[in-house]
Amino acid sequence: MDELLVERRGPVTVATLNRPEAHNSITAAMAVGLAETIDAFTADDSAAVLVVTGAGDRAFCSGANLKDVDELLSHPHTDRAGPIGFAKLDPGKPTIAAVNGYCFAGGMELACWCDFRIASANAEFGALNRRWGVPFIDGGTQRFPRIMGQGNALWLIETGIRIDAARAQAIGLVQEVVAEGAALDRALELAERIAGYPQASLRADRAATLATYGVSLEAGLFMEAGICRPTGSDPEMVEGLRNFVAGNRPEAPRPA
Repeated sequence: MDELLVERRGPVTVATLNRPEAHNSITAAMAVGLAETIDAFTADDSAAVLVVTGAGDRAFCSGANLKDVDELLSHPHTDRAGPIGFAKLDPGKPTIAAVNGYCFAGGMELACWCDFRIASANAEFGALNRRWGVPFIDGGTQRFPRIMGQGNALWLIETGIRIDAARAQAIGLVQEVVAEGAALDRALELAERIAGYPQASLRADRAATLATYGVSLEAGLFMEAGICRPTGSDPEMVEGLRNFVAGNRPEAPRPA
């Protein structure tokens, strides 16, 4: 569909919201497309990382298309995935948001659905849906506190305040801030590095990190062992250890 562009760059899949004239707000058709894109990414063994971004330099996503509310609440994937097509889905693989410009309301929920966020210097964040009385129903009330802490989450949710990329990074909402126009390039750089690592242990560590949030340390350690230990015999790990012993130790990526 023209409103959602999906491109493969080797093991990296790039999904671009493509309604720049409407700040990439999500229609029902786009929500269906997002759910189906995530499903396809999940099922494709050769796809390692999903990068989500918005077309143009003005907006990542300003949220749901409020002229399309009835359709967003009744499309084929609403109950399974969420009204704007992603909230209840987990591909089991890394996801990165490349945030350029406005990231508001449901767009902030989409960015927080991703594992981490790279923001351009002109990015802005905010619960602007507060002005219209529209609730967060695509994961915001659950993911925001997990990412930035309860106080920061409630501050954003209750006030509807707009914050810039630097403030977003300071509260943990954003992991890196890069030059205006460079968010996608940096996200792709990191995605390619992630795709080059042995995948079994990476995905197990990701799954354990997400699955154990909020449980006791004892329970979390038990779950971590069950999820991560089986990857100890993964052939890619065995090969990686051989490389280590042989002195082949690539440089780790550094923050932007």
